Amino acid sequence: MREAQVAILIFVCLVAASLGSMLMHERLSSRHRQDDTTGVVRLVANIFVVMTSLVMGLMLNSARNTFEQIDHNVHDYATQLILLDRALRDYGPEAEDARQPLIAYVQRMVDNEARPSNEPATVANKLSERLIGEIGSRLRNLKPANAEQTVLWQDARQNLQKVIELRWTLIEHSEGTIPRLLIVMLVAWLVLVFASFGFRAPRNAVVATTFVASSALLAASLYLVLDMDVPFDGPIQVSPAPLERALAELKG
Repeated sequence: MREAQVAILIFVCLVAASLGSMLMHERLSSRHRQDDTTGVVRLVANIFVVMTSLVMGLMLNSARNTFEQIDHNVHDYATQLILLDRALRDYGPEAEDARQPLIAYVQRMVDNEARPSNEPATVANKLSERLIGEIGSRLRNLKPANAEQTVLWQDARQNLQKVIELRWTLIEHSEGTIPRLLIVMLVAWLVLVFASFGFRAPRNAVVATTFVASSALLAASLYLVLDMDVPFDGPIQVSPAPLERALAELKG
């Protein structure tokens, strides 16, 4: 939702800057409408065009890296959940009590109806925290009877520790990594650039439509970059398929 609001604000600012500059040009005094003045304005705008292109490239690269890293962590997360369940299964019937909260935990992540609609699958909440704690508590209560069970018990504890680490890694990266100040600065540059485009631009429907369409496309591009930076929300999300496959394995 925040990304959509930012995109709408960018669109409004760019349209207002370009059309406002175009409409205000004729009202300026003659000394402000000289060719030399126009040349300086466009020269300064060109500097910000280059800087804006560089910053947008860095933002896109940062968002892509964040998305790919989170996607990799989700796959690793699902793998560790399956390995934890396999260790508990191999341990024997005594570990069945520890498997129940594990299945409930994975089910909660996969089932959209089991959590608030605005809560990502991996975001911390009290019930998920209790389920993770219950798994650890029941695992600690197991008393291995032989060397094989001891090895499986140790493997299960290591898998659970890895699950907890990955869970908090996903939580910490669920809010995005692009600084807000960078977004504000980029929007300010774009407003200056579009205002320079409107300076001495012909006042007709074609030019106005071009400004509106360009503003919309640029705002949409920035929206997609910002949405990619938040992998658990919006139209571009990390696939839940690994967790769904993990749940199928746990219930199989």
